[in-house]
Amino acid sequence: MLYRTIPKTGDKLSILGYGCMRLPEKDGQIDEERATRQLRYAIDHGVNYVDTAWSYHMGESEPFVGRALLDGYREKVRLATKLPSWLVETPEDMDYYLDAQLAKLQTDHIDYYLIHVLNTTEKLAKMEACGLTEFLDSAKKAGKIINAGFSFHGPAEDFAPIVDAYPWEFCQIQYNILDEQNQAGTKGLEYAAGKGLGVIIMEPLRGGNLTDPVPPAVADIWDSSPVQRTPAEWALRWVWNHPEVTVVLSGMNREEHIEENIRTAHEAHPDSLSDAERTIIGVATEKYRELMKVGCTGCQYCMPCPSGVDIPLCFELYNNKYMFKNPDAEMFYVVRLSGVLSNSPEQFASQCVQCMECLEKCPQHIDIPALLEIIVREMEGEGFEERKQMARDMFVK
Repeated sequence: MLYRTIPKTGDKLSILGYGCMRLPEKDGQIDEERATRQLRYAIDHGVNYVDTAWSYHMGESEPFVGRALLDGYREKVRLATKLPSWLVETPEDMDYYLDAQLAKLQTDHIDYYLIHVLNTTEKLAKMEACGLTEFLDSAKKAGKIINAGFSFHGPAEDFAPIVDAYPWEFCQIQYNILDEQNQAGTKGLEYAAGKGLGVIIMEPLRGGNLTDPVPPAVADIWDSSPVQRTPAEWALRWVWNHPEVTVVLSGMNREEHIEENIRTAHEAHPDSLSDAERTIIGVATEKYRELMKVGCTGCQYCMPCPSGVDIPLCFELYNNKYMFKNPDAEMFYVVRLSGVLSNSPEQFASQCVQCMECLEKCPQHIDIPALLEIIVREMEGEGFEERKQMARDMFVK
């Protein structure tokens, strides 16, 4: 297993981290015996960073991780979990959730504690008004948390101000071959690393969608390479090739995937891909983009929408449905756009009033209003209100 160092602390972390959001299930619940065996296997083979959160598996991930890390495994890892920021309304809430998480995880400290979905400067301001700085400083002083960070899924322009708002030790961003320019992107990765933050990467395989299934046109590109690798290995090696990356999280839930990822993590040094290998990855990435329903780059020029529609996110989720044949695409659409994760207003495509302001702003000349109408028909059809209620039940206090 290769390890990289958090610049501010000297902490050496395995480049492969274990994400506990997609654990194996049986009868709708975490398959505890199998999941424990998988997690401990990864730790026994060098993984020393384990990531969970309050909301994962409907609140059952943290208690599971606490049990799975018994028998001496807690001492072998750096444990990460996240404050559910969308549930915070008062300073006391932050203390309540941290103490509850310590109890669930059966530990007296969290090694890497993140403010979950700290996506915008507005959200940051709300958290600061609730005493975020004082909370983090106090929790550190008490030894309840060791390192403070945040996870980010927001617009690129809000990333640097959040990085600069507190002396964070690390941050967590989405980054993969399709997201070089989306969200924090490469610019954000380099900015955070330049400030001395460790950078934890989530969704390196877009939730597994870059590997299962692979569009046939993309599979042909991988097959044409003189160097033969699985799609997962290509995608992970691309992320690890960036020296600014500290840890890449993988939500591993199949034994063969765990074994493959561990093998790759023994070899994936920074700057180790050849020019030819980077070219192959670039061709595959462009083919993915060709397969997208909407040629949106996530540049955000169309934002803000006067009616509150998150236009780039609507397009991203719509593209994902067709590129990756995700059977849960409509549910992801509701969760991401309903505001339940950030305690913010809804941002659905159906809120578009055809004001046409976005048409003048889009550098890709996308017919945004017409496409939003299509998205309404395909993503907000039968069962839409039921999915919204499910999202509220999952995430609203």
